[in-house]
Amino acid sequence: MPKSRSTPQTAATVPVAPAAKASARKRAAARSATSEEVLAPNRQANILQAAERLFATRGFHGVSIRDIADEAGVPLALVGYYYGPKLSLYHAIFRAHAGYIDVRLQSLAQAQQAAPPGQLLDEIVKAFVLPVLEVARQPAGHHFLRLLSRGMNDHLEEDEPIIRELFDPLAHAFIDAIAAALPQATRSQAAWCYQFALGALLHHVNDQRIERLSYGQNQPGDEAAAGPLLVRFIAQGMRGACEGQVH
Repeated sequence: MPKSRSTPQTAATVPVAPAAKASARKRAAARSATSEEVLAPNRQANILQAAERLFATRGFHGVSIRDIADEAGVPLALVGYYYGPKLSLYHAIFRAHAGYIDVRLQSLAQAQQAAPPGQLLDEIVKAFVLPVLEVARQPAGHHFLRLLSRGMNDHLEEDEPIIRELFDPLAHAFIDAIAAALPQATRSQAAWCYQFALGALLHHVNDQRIERLSYGQNQPGDEAAAGPLLVRFIAQGMRGACEGQVH
């Protein structure tokens, strides 16, 4: 009786040992986890940036979590996974810009230490204005400044905690500095001066009408032209408002 020939086993027919299958699964899982780790920071940042854009243009109550997920291009559940409820995400945007506050405080401290005689107020106003204009020049800075303007002006209960936490200390530092630079003024008058200056500054960085109002001679965002003028306007306005005050 002829001997049967054994069929050679190809790579497709060779049985895979259970240990090899487990090892392959582990390698695939590792590759997937690595991909998730690479994508996660980008998706987290995308969510924050998308939320900032939408809150800046529509306000807190005009934006839903689904809107933010769609704008960021991520699954709806991922927004809550990274940031929790909508209010926590809203406050996280402001905290992400904490460095902006530090820069302004550092600029104020430098102005107080190095101001030439008779120019303390001017240097304080420069420290108040110029870092904000620098933010306005950045591609995404406009959204943050518009959002900040909403937070200052809309008087929503959602804004109050974060304004108190982050921006009241900054305001107190500048008010104290203004009061020191204008010894003829009371601190309450210095506080009014700060508020008037803040209104001028925030209006300037968010305004788009200047080109129309100037018949095309001025351009929004032209800080080389507007910055020095704004500094002089605020400083001279403070001096004029507090001149001759008796207390």
